[in-house]
Amino acid sequence: MNRETKRLMQRQGQVGPDGEPAAGTRRQPPRAQARTGTQATADRTKPVEFLREVRGELRRVAWPTRSETINASLVVLIALVVLTALIFVMDTAFAHFMLFLFKR
Repeated sequence: MNRETKRLMQRQGQVGPDGEPAAGTRRQPPRAQARTGTQATADRTKPVEFLREVRGELRRVAWPTRSETINASLVVLIALVVLTALIFVMDTAFAHFMLFLFKR
C-alpha cells in the first residue's frame, strides 16, 4: 500500500493516524420490511413525476450529430460485411479441406 492510498484511507476514516485499521461501527444493511399498502405507495414515484424526471434526464444527454451517427453506422456496416465475408471464406476453406481429408 503506497502513501497516497494510506492518506486516502485516513481521510475516509478507514485507518487511524498510526496506520492501523480504525475501529468503527459497521452500518447494518437495511432489513427487508413487510410492505403494507400505505408504505408501498409512499416509496413509489408517481407515473407523471417519473416521466417528468425522464424528460429532464433526456435533455441532459449529449446526443450525437447526424454526421456522427452516419459515420458510426457506416463503420459498423463495413465491419459487418468484412467479418461476414471472412467467416464465409474460412467456412468454405475448412469444408473443402475436410472433404479432401476424408474423401481418400
